[in-house]
Amino acid sequence: MPESPEVQALAEFLDESATTRTVEAVDVAEFRAQKTRDRPLSTLVGARIDGVRRFGKHVDIGTDAGHLVVTFGRAGWARWDGDAAPDDAPVIATFDLSGAVLQFTDGGDWLSLGLHVVDDPREVPAIAALGPDPLDPDFDAGAFAARAFGRRKQLKALLQEQESIAGIGNAYSDEILHVARLSPIAHANTLDDAERSRLLASITGVMRDAAASRRGIPLSQQKAAKVAAMRVHGRVGQTCPVCGGEVLDLPGSKAGAQYCPVCQTGGTPL
Repeated sequence: MPESPEVQALAEFLDESATTRTVEAVDVAEFRAQKTRDRPLSTLVGARIDGVRRFGKHVDIGTDAGHLVVTFGRAGWARWDGDAAPDDAPVIATFDLSGAVLQFTDGGDWLSLGLHVVDDPREVPAIAALGPDPLDPDFDAGAFAARAFGRRKQLKALLQEQESIAGIGNAYSDEILHVARLSPIAHANTLDDAERSRLLASITGVMRDAAASRRGIPLSQQKAAKVAAMRVHGRVGQTCPVCGGEVLDLPGSKAGAQYCPVCQTGGTPL
């Protein structure tokens, strides 16, 4: 799943490459991806793109005829002007943009890509519900703390809850908790002041460092760059880069989440 560092890199690339171009044609291979049936993608033909920005894990392509909001879900991504599709993922929609081609793909077992045409990106429920964003220079750590620290909710799940904090998914939640030296199953309301401080610092540090390192990487290489940068996520059986212990799967995650017991759970496997 693309998370906010990769989506930020995509938004920056499209803002530079697609702004001022005109949508000359739209071809939709899978109509289930169109989430605003009263405003199909074809209503954007003839529109001029005036800017691209990110909301959490979503991209907003602004035009003079409305906003195209792309929700990537589990396996959606973008392909620019003949670049290789990630993992040979099938193309779901194609936009001819006056001299370039923008395509959206989905490589999952089920379609999770969503395409919305709206007057305001906040009309998309997933965007309207977003919590504070750690990539925002004005990230409100206090607002996140107020939403999070009084709750009896496991930290791993809390970090992926977009209403509490925007843009973090499965991979970066593992990385954040590893850097913060916190158990993924610890409840938010049990953290002491030092643990809360470590978590807040880790959230902004991990996400902002990742966003900086993804900037400028070609779209087709974003997934590989993300995987290569992981400390514990996807590293089961490998050596923790901090303590030398063995990285383990989080029980019940079906190999989807990992942690280091030495760094995060006092040396005791969960």
